[in-house]
Amino acid sequence: MNPSLRSKLREDLRADAARLTALADRHGTPLLVLRPQLVARRYRELAERLPGFRLHYAVKASPHPIVLSTIAICGGGFDVASSAEVALLHELGLPMDRCIHTHPIKKPVDIDVAYAAGIRTFVVENLCEVGKFAGRPADIELLVRLAFRNPAAKSDLSTKFGVEPADAELLVKHVIGAGVQFAGFSFHVGSQSASARPYGTALSGTLDVISHIAESLGVHTRVIDIGGGFPVAYREPMPTIDAIGDVIDAALGSARDDFALLAEPGRYLAADCMTLLTSVVGTAERDGQVWHYLDDGVYGSYSNVMTEDVHPPILALRELTEDGASDFEQTTLAGPTCDSADVVARDYPMPALEVGDLLVSPMMGAYTAVTSSRFNGIPATPVVMA
Repeated sequence: MNPSLRSKLREDLRADAARLTALADRHGTPLLVLRPQLVARRYRELAERLPGFRLHYAVKASPHPIVLSTIAICGGGFDVASSAEVALLHELGLPMDRCIHTHPIKKPVDIDVAYAAGIRTFVVENLCEVGKFAGRPADIELLVRLAFRNPAAKSDLSTKFGVEPADAELLVKHVIGAGVQFAGFSFHVGSQSASARPYGTALSGTLDVISHIAESLGVHTRVIDIGGGFPVAYREPMPTIDAIGDVIDAALGSARDDFALLAEPGRYLAADCMTLLTSVVGTAERDGQVWHYLDDGVYGSYSNVMTEDVHPPILALRELTEDGASDFEQTTLAGPTCDSADVVARDYPMPALEVGDLLVSPMMGAYTAVTSSRFNGIPATPVVMA
């Protein structure tokens, strides 16, 4: 882990040490501590840095009702990708007219459910999907998803979804031919991109496609959706939202006022709203390295280690309370299941630990509990608001 980032996290969390200790004493571990005010803070930051963009929170990142309600209170909308997400928002009484359905591949029943709930904007990326909208109500509008590869991202979504820009004209023709409203284009540069540049590349490429279809088809583009993927710093520094905003500003230039601009932030809004508390439940030495076994692992809250190759920071709670630098040793931190794959971190620097010691993982609000399982019958990690 980057030493300066670890030091900053220690300072940021130091004031919370007593509160986190009290929560662990009261509720036990593992425990996810939710602070919705941090969602609101991130929303304000992103809205300020992306002026003119309507923000649609990617529900899949963390569908916790308090997170969703906080987004709605801030004035945000939602990006849904399944009928279950549509139902959740509807049950919570959240504004469905602020929703867009961005899953490029859908069952017809998914379209039915979303439309009945009040959603009118959908995404397509191939001829088969366009055909599912033929004959539907005239107030539906479609965004055509473009593919812009980004191998530097942890998850390069354009390897799975999106039409190549060179083929976009044909797909737009089919949308119009099916009698459906064409609204514009969307893209996603991938999750946890190590560079801000792909946003500029994708935006410039999208503007080129827009110019081409205006000239060749006489078709007007009203909407550009830049997707999500805005990175957060876990163990290593990542591009800041200021850097990404500068790239977006430069790519849009004077065209900014020509379009309705959308974004689909997920991780950026939710990541730091939850902190995980875990305990050391066992210790051993294997092949010359100390192993500490925790009461949460990759089948639980640390599921992002397995599903995304994302590695959250981990600190000993006493790092927040003790003065001076600790002596660190390279350790392996393993989860509680009987599976050998349940390893949270290898060769990870930690101070000397004993059974019962508390560990703290900030940045655990996105793609953690939502991608966990009940393997070995271990229950879901409880969430408390504090």
